[in-house]
Amino acid sequence: MGSPEKKARKLGARVLAAVAALLVAAVAGVALAYPSMAATTCPGCYGLTEVEEGIYTEPDLEDAERSRVRQVAEQARRRVAAFYGAPVSAPDLLVCLTEDCYARIGGGKERGVAVLNRSVMLSPRGVNTVIASHEMAHVELHARLSSGAEMPQWFDEGLAVVVSGDARYLAPASAGDRCLIEPTGPLPVTLEEWLAAASRDAGTYAKSACQVSRWLRDHGGRAALATLIERNAGEPFPG
Repeated sequence: MGSPEKKARKLGARVLAAVAALLVAAVAGVALAYPSMAATTCPGCYGLTEVEEGIYTEPDLEDAERSRVRQVAEQARRRVAAFYGAPVSAPDLLVCLTEDCYARIGGGKERGVAVLNRSVMLSPRGVNTVIASHEMAHVELHARLSSGAEMPQWFDEGLAVVVSGDARYLAPASAGDRCLIEPTGPLPVTLEEWLAAASRDAGTYAKSACQVSRWLRDHGGRAALATLIERNAGEPFPG
């Protein structure tokens, strides 16, 4: 029979092996269930390569395609900075130029999406300044909400439309009233409500952008937004 010390070491080794196996299984489970989370944590694990600091895309792209990806990223960053000033966020960008790539990293039918408020994934249909800046605007807003307090989803989405200057949902900044569709009732507050409403009516984006653009116009623009964000750390959003 072995000594008590040897038995204890064997038992400890078995426990560590079991814990390691559980951790591996847990990581694998997350990767299978939430590939977008795993992909933004390890882009290289999903076949993406870094073409510039914080920008990941498919390997073997033509020079013109790489240049396009870099240009979209730079223009989107400038657009967000033009609205907010010096950024406090620096989201990684995972850019797919093929649908196979986007499906592999967990993307769906959307043009782009912000993941965990720290990264942005762009589909082949979203590799442009408007979509990239829209998603980056979400990340920037949430980075500024340092308390973790939540704003209503309609404000979050409407503000991203304003920052990105999305002409599908908002008139030009030179217009006295930028609204394209008048809000006629309460707008979605939670993410679940937003997803349901937006899937039924694409005009939900325009209605939310209308509400936000009017709020900015009537309350002092970007300075009022900065005050709202600061106040939101300790007070509920006024609605």
